[in-house]
Amino acid sequence: MLIEFIILLGLALFIFYKWSTSTFDFFEKIGIPYDKPFPLFGSQKDIVLRKSSMYDNVNRLYKQFNTSVSGFFDNRTPVFLIRDPAIMKRITVKDFDHFINHRQTFDENDGGLFGNSLFVLKNDKWKDMRSTVSPVFTGNKMRQMFILINEVAKESIDFLKLKCENQNEIDFSIKDFLTKFTNDTIASAVFGLKVNSFKEEQNEFYQMGKRVTKFTAIQNIKFFLFTSFKPIVRLLKIELFDKKDSDYFLRLVLDAMKYREQNRVMRPDMVNMMMEAKGIFINKDNDKQAEHKPSTDRKWTDVEIVAQFFLFFFAGFETTAVMMAFAVMELMQNPDCQDKLRQEVVDVTEALDGEPLSYEALHGMKYMDMVLSETLRRWPPAVATDRLCNKDFSYKDNDLDLTIKSGDTVLFPVVGFHLDENYFPDPLKFDPERFSDENKGNIKPFTYLPFGVGPRNCIGNRFALLEAKAILFYIVKNFRLEVSPKSTVPIVLSSSGFNLEPKGGWWVKLVPLEN
Repeated sequence: MLIEFIILLGLALFIFYKWSTSTFDFFEKIGIPYDKPFPLFGSQKDIVLRKSSMYDNVNRLYKQFNTSVSGFFDNRTPVFLIRDPAIMKRITVKDFDHFINHRQTFDENDGGLFGNSLFVLKNDKWKDMRSTVSPVFTGNKMRQMFILINEVAKESIDFLKLKCENQNEIDFSIKDFLTKFTNDTIASAVFGLKVNSFKEEQNEFYQMGKRVTKFTAIQNIKFFLFTSFKPIVRLLKIELFDKKDSDYFLRLVLDAMKYREQNRVMRPDMVNMMMEAKGIFINKDNDKQAEHKPSTDRKWTDVEIVAQFFLFFFAGFETTAVMMAFAVMELMQNPDCQDKLRQEVVDVTEALDGEPLSYEALHGMKYMDMVLSETLRRWPPAVATDRLCNKDFSYKDNDLDLTIKSGDTVLFPVVGFHLDENYFPDPLKFDPERFSDENKGNIKPFTYLPFGVGPRNCIGNRFALLEAKAILFYIVKNFRLEVSPKSTVPIVLSSSGFNLEPKGGWWVKLVPLEN
């Protein structure tokens, strides 16, 4: 009996091995150089096993071959790695109709709220939802939202001041602080909630954010199952996010919309703006409900509407905090850049002449823009972005004859471009001057991609930058940032899989300034 069991087990393992490697000759057949894959895991083994960050792995794949296009394997799936800006322009702009969608790891049938989000939706449904959501992020809407963002920023800095009271300096984990700031900002400007996570750290909204955005080992395994074993995921009804978390967001948004519609409440946040997108408009002049023509004739379900709030929360909670934290860490390590930014803050403060910080004043801060642009180049929160081919695509030049067929996946290695010395000399150096008025014209198009590229770029980038500018303004105004004994200098990334964070954490020394 034991012998039969061993034979059956060996046969099963052999069949599984052959299945897991059955696609690994894809690039060899078409003459494209490719990263040699590991059975089942492909080129992602070290990420799944948390031996490498996604940032480092994408950069490794980019640098492996000096060719316009190379290949790698996302588990069993062959993926074209696009290294040529000219090809990327064709794919994302000129021939966008061949590559409308992202790779369908999730869909609306098995992805829950995430599966119905703008990031996952495809074809005409994506176009209609993009048209529906776009009015939320116009300059005028951002100006209205800034009032709420600024309130949260000032409350956050008050907490830091209190923490530093009667102390010359403190060692501080800045990421935790910034995560609470983004949480409270999203709560106020997006969901219409009043939350103070500095006074009430255990509040439900903040705890929810930590749960859904932290890629634990279990989350990594779930993600791996979604990418490699979707039939099993559907059979077992596995969800990437717990149902109770999805139900929380559904209840939160729908109850808020119902209350505002019944009580004619208007507030400059995303709840009101999405109500307008649905055709429900609260007229603030006469306090009567009025009809407002939606941007599309499509009727959205409650799940489809709430999914956009969930996406905004999921994307904004962690990635925006990471962007801000890296900006603080770089200013800490580059005191000359910090001094220049502080001088700009001082100049703006003097020009305000006692008036509160305004959207226009913040929007006009050129060096602040340069610092955040360089932070996003050096540490892009989205280290890569993909597209799924839906119509055969051909590209020819002197050295390349490329055909990508319907169903194939392409990937744009954002971090690879950002760290390529051919596009950004001395790429590991933090140098905001790359983005000065005199120099930014030298940046080659389609090599700087912090928020993606083409019609499917990140729709919330204006909001994220506005948040970051507001909190950095107050941090630099009130504190000098110095290296803490706990800081890792220069920054070395943790081998944490999908999460982008430095080894040893986000420690910085805060030295209060007199204003």
